[in-house]
Amino acid sequence: MRTNRFMPELSTVRELRDRQLQGLQWTVNHALNGSSFYRKKLSEAGIGPSDLRSLDDLHRLPFTTADDLWEGYPFPLVCVPLDRVVRIHASSGTTGNKKVLCYTRKDIDDWAHFFARCFEMAELTTQDRVQIAVGYGMWTAGAGFQLGCEKFGAMAIPVGPGNMELQCQFLVDFQTTVVCCTASMGLLLAEEINRRGLRERINLKKMIFGSERSSEAMRARMRELLGVEHMFDIPGMTELYGPGTGLDCIHHRGIHYWADYYILEIIDPETLEPCPEGEIGEMVVTTLQKEGVPLIRYRTRDLTRILPGDCPCGSVLPRHDRLLGRTDDMIIFRGVNIYPRQIDKILSQTEGISCEFQITLDRRDDGRDYMIVRVERKQSVDASQNEALSRMIAARIKHSILVSAEVRVVDYGSLPRSERKSKRVFDNRD
Repeated sequence: MRTNRFMPELSTVRELRDRQLQGLQWTVNHALNGSSFYRKKLSEAGIGPSDLRSLDDLHRLPFTTADDLWEGYPFPLVCVPLDRVVRIHASSGTTGNKKVLCYTRKDIDDWAHFFARCFEMAELTTQDRVQIAVGYGMWTAGAGFQLGCEKFGAMAIPVGPGNMELQCQFLVDFQTTVVCCTASMGLLLAEEINRRGLRERINLKKMIFGSERSSEAMRARMRELLGVEHMFDIPGMTELYGPGTGLDCIHHRGIHYWADYYILEIIDPETLEPCPEGEIGEMVVTTLQKEGVPLIRYRTRDLTRILPGDCPCGSVLPRHDRLLGRTDDMIIFRGVNIYPRQIDKILSQTEGISCEFQITLDRRDDGRDYMIVRVERKQSVDASQNEALSRMIAARIKHSILVSAEVRVVDYGSLPRSERKSKRVFDNRD
């Protein structure tokens, strides 16, 4: 029987909510005492720890945004003396500054603990060999995956992204059982293994994807090329420790998130009001134990939804859907609000099409906007089908999204691959 070394000792939703309330009260008190920024913000909102008598009072707290982190550079929102900070991580920002996050020893230990919980949720064992093919450096990816793997007790193989020669060599020589990477990197690796004829020489069982959304078509292609048993989604952002803040279990019915470490709200990004359960909105997070830089109602810009009901795995931890995009990913095209995931979904449901696509937006001399969707044809489909596939996809886009797009079907492998996040949208309009 599988033992739970890293799961919380909680058996009911009531116990979880009680723990969340205690954590919320602690976080607000800690922020009030440790940060002049939070002290001013909470004072303006007229609320303190003693006013939080139930989780229903959460909505009375003010929001925090990425702008607050950028503007507070180099050590924004820090709530402990700097001599207690044992590490910093950073993510890139659009204003020139980076979003820098400070970590105490406890923050690092907590991160390692709940990241190890991800590997436990994925039913890894200490016999697994985990090839970590994500970036190392100031960003949190590589450090987080390695931290969690070592805490869990499996063998960590810290390769980093790219370098297909080394990736393939290690898959064969070390008999890697798990690869952690972006979905784009996973596809690139699967195609390279197929090209080299290595499938029968490797022992890959599971893949864990972070950093970007992957389509069902992309996953189906990787499954076809690699024959892996499971593919998992692992969310996370630098502001909220880093990757590892949840994982889907082997039933793949949504991502269990670590609600004993943070509260998740889903709000309408326009009205800022709570979304009904099951409705897509913006993810807002409030940490419950974070010392260095606690977050109070931090607007992540990520789009998802809370999944109602119980999971077949029996975990008391709640679930959210896979990340569906970001509020700032939205394209406004001829007055219509469009998310790339909408086109991705149409393509994933179209026979004869591969998983790689690009969207190009141009404004021509007539002053009108034009959209071109380039999508790869499957290897097994003849080029004579291009015109029929183009017409079919254009009709489906028109029917589903109510815009006209020129669809160009191209040869398999002709669109660029990436070991990091694939760029899907190229907006050339002024």
